[in-house]
Amino acid sequence: MVRKKGPVWKHFQIINNGNSSHPHVRCKYCSKEFKRAIPERMQDHLDKKKCQELNNTGSQSRQQNIIDNSDNCLSEEEQKSLETLLSKVLPSSFKLPNREVVKMHINDNRDSTFSGIRHLGYCYQHGIEIEKNEIKAFELYKEAAEKGDIDSIYQLGYYYQHGIGTEINKTKAFELYKLAADNDHIISIYNLGKCYENGIGTEYNKIKAFELYEKAADKGHVISIYKLGQCHEDGIGTDINEIKAFELYKEASDKGHLDSLYQLGECYYYGIGIEKNEIKAFESYEEAAKKGHIISIYKLGQWYENGIGTDINKINAFEFYSKAAGKGHIDSMYKLGLCYKFETGTEKNEIKAFELFEKAADKGHLNSIYELGCCYKYGKGTKKNKTKANNLFEKAAEKDHLDSICELEYCHLLEIGTKGKAFKLLVKAAEEGHLGSIYQLGCYNKYGIKNRIKAFKLFEKASGKGHLDSIYELGCCYQNGEGTDKDEFEAFELFEKAAEKGHLDSIYQLGECYNYAIGTETDEIKAFKLYKEAAEKGHIDSIYQLGEFYNYGIGTEEDWIKAVELYDEAAEKGHLDSMYEIGCRFKGSWTAFWNFQDAAEGGHLDSIYELGCCYQNGEGTDKDEFEAFELFKKAAEKGHLDSIQKLVYCYKYGEGTEKNEIKAFELFEKAAKKYHLESIYQLGICYQNGTGTEKNEIKAFELFEKAANKEHLNSIHELGCCYKYGKGTKKNEIKAFELFEKATEKCHHNSTHQLGICYQNGTGTEKNEIKAFEFFKKAAEKGHLDSIYKLGCCYLLGIGVKGNKLKAFELFVKATEKGHLDSIYQLGCYYKSETEVEKNKIEAFELFEKAAEKGHLDSIHELGCCYKYGIGTIKNEIKALELFEKAAKESYRDSIYELGFYYIFGIGTEKNEIKAFELFEKAAGKDHIDSMYQLGECYYYGIGTEKNEIKAFESYRKAADRGHLNAKAILSFMYI
Repeated sequence: MVRKKGPVWKHFQIINNGNSSHPHVRCKYCSKEFKRAIPERMQDHLDKKKCQELNNTGSQSRQQNIIDNSDNCLSEEEQKSLETLLSKVLPSSFKLPNREVVKMHINDNRDSTFSGIRHLGYCYQHGIEIEKNEIKAFELYKEAAEKGDIDSIYQLGYYYQHGIGTEINKTKAFELYKLAADNDHIISIYNLGKCYENGIGTEYNKIKAFELYEKAADKGHVISIYKLGQCHEDGIGTDINEIKAFELYKEASDKGHLDSLYQLGECYYYGIGIEKNEIKAFESYEEAAKKGHIISIYKLGQWYENGIGTDINKINAFEFYSKAAGKGHIDSMYKLGLCYKFETGTEKNEIKAFELFEKAADKGHLNSIYELGCCYKYGKGTKKNKTKANNLFEKAAEKDHLDSICELEYCHLLEIGTKGKAFKLLVKAAEEGHLGSIYQLGCYNKYGIKNRIKAFKLFEKASGKGHLDSIYELGCCYQNGEGTDKDEFEAFELFEKAAEKGHLDSIYQLGECYNYAIGTETDEIKAFKLYKEAAEKGHIDSIYQLGEFYNYGIGTEEDWIKAVELYDEAAEKGHLDSMYEIGCRFKGSWTAFWNFQDAAEGGHLDSIYELGCCYQNGEGTDKDEFEAFELFKKAAEKGHLDSIQKLVYCYKYGEGTEKNEIKAFELFEKAAKKYHLESIYQLGICYQNGTGTEKNEIKAFELFEKAANKEHLNSIHELGCCYKYGKGTKKNEIKAFELFEKATEKCHHNSTHQLGICYQNGTGTEKNEIKAFEFFKKAAEKGHLDSIYKLGCCYLLGIGVKGNKLKAFELFVKATEKGHLDSIYQLGCYYKSETEVEKNKIEAFELFEKAAEKGHLDSIHELGCCYKYGIGTIKNEIKALELFEKAAKESYRDSIYELGFYYIFGIGTEKNEIKAFELFEKAAGKDHIDSMYQLGECYYYGIGTEKNEIKAFESYRKAADRGHLNAKAILSFMYI
């Protein structure tokens, strides 16, 4: 297979042996040739040699120009002024004896006319003591050149070559350089060599180029000495002679040429013309760096970072990168950004890293564009912005930056389309075997266009060549049966393979396998160790999962403090589940509120729901039912079933919105269709009670049965009630008992209570008061109020346990404190009667009043009796009558009987014997013994009805049979 050529190759022209892995190539910018192409050296040339060579050439050409254009044909004052001006414009980094040369040329006796015109052109060129005007400078150089001034001929060639003050004319430039070179103008000889080397204004001629560099070098031109070294190193116009190249670099460096000093370091490092010696290479870079050579400063940073030619010193590396970056060196800006990103020689600072990547990216540095994209993608040093990230990756991808191509998200690839350049490059790179591109193409197919089979094949191809991300994704495919048959054992092996090579997602996933028995047996200790390993390397999901293990004591000892620390660490990294978990651990506090709020802003549905609960209950914030409603609505619209439930209650009870039972019913119906068991149950309640729909006990029964078959406890209980009372189905007390028993086994406290009632009354089973007591006690211990009350009744009446009125009292007090109405009533009865506690009629009255206000019938009746007899309050027959009437309307027997007495004697109302008779008759029909006796009296004496001794006898007999003493006494006389 043909080996893939990376991005560096596009900057070189293949001269021959194109099919070879290492063909003969030439740089497109400077015609440097490599007879055996090695990408590392080619990249080094692009990054270091070409740019510094061109910069150096330009600067030294300008310097030589300044030198050669100096003249002695000025006044002494003008000579001093010119010397000062020239010294100012000479770069301070130029290490040749510039000032001496300037003086030499100032003292050079040449034609004063030519030199004066040339000097004036130079002033216009650089804006010395006059406004800069390159066109005027061009005209002056041209005038002097036409009069035979050699320096001006050179300068004119330079202007034509670079289009200064005129249009570019490389042919004209070549001709002028040649004319000046023929007159031994050193810079022109050098520039003419460049023209032949690079085909500027003439045909390529490497041999002539070499001869010209050699000629200028012989005349002491330092850059030409350096350039001659390059010719010998790369075989430009001559045979390769690395020893000669080394000697020339050394000669130029001894004359202060910094690029040659740097190149000397390269020779020592690569063994070019000299034995490889990293220590000497380091010393050469160090010497050049001390003199301000930027690339050498950068190189020192690299060597200190990697320990080449010196000991590893990350701090020194950081300092050198920082120094070079400060001088505008782009690669150093990038490396400095990496130092801040990975804590190399300095503290981690993602904001500074971001700023440096941004600065270098603005200058077109591809790796920095890529890193900047990563900053936006993962929110490092800036806010997450996937759009900006993808735009940056796309920008670098268009320049063949493969890492950027691979970072383009599948969703962005979908957006830019398969016809986009980035996508085409991705496909091309994948076809050429670039593993990252094959992987990314797999992700595009898996998550983008949903072609799982193709995705599987691509992951399989890349994983076969050891690509870790692909091995992981292939494991996921086998685990979930995506694009292939499900095979958890194969998935486990793949995760294990990638985990062994340090792939964090695979280490985490392997932990999941051991935790949930995916392709292996459950091993919580191994799972814990794997989560810990990945967490220590910063894997956010593992940090969260480790928190879960410490929280619940899975695979390690329970440590709630450690769990919270881990949740907090993951939450700070933006992990939404961790924010939610912290919120849950501190429910009711402002900490919970803020964590739910942060996670909710990230779209975490459970947190949106919990935030709604915070506003609903005023936990960690002010109560705001309207805000709660909006949050429940937001989550409900995204299918969050618990939020649908809450929204239902809002509509049902008018919390944060108008009461709308129909809307509540519709929401229950919507969630029930999604098989949400609680909603199926609640829908049954709606049908049972006719809430938001017509009452339909049969549908209610069917819904309870549907949810009960899925083990929904409330529905099992409610189904038992349907069978117990015959609601929506035939009454079946045995079936009811079985359902209560089933739910009790799953700790459903209402069913435990009902099971106690079944045993107490013998409903669906044999009567067993001891078991009844046990079940009431079991539910009471879990806080079930009705069971606490029933337990009190057991102790009060000795049901299934020895009677203990004091214990009963304590239980009624406990339930009363939680608002249990029957217990409030019983407590009132304790205080009303002299039992095991001190009699307190006022306390009794207040307790009856409290329960009566909430509609408790027994208490309403007892409150009426308090007003009737003046117990704990002032006697008030009218209030007593009102209370008896209120309870009587609810068919309360004792109140019906009392109301009859009030009407028969006209107490608190007008006397009405007919009404009294009707009331006694109604209460007697409910087996009220005193009312049976009073009904007999009415028939016997004709009170409110016609006199009828037969009916009177029957009523007395019914009352006597039930133990009424007066009725028995009267019957004894009637039998005589």
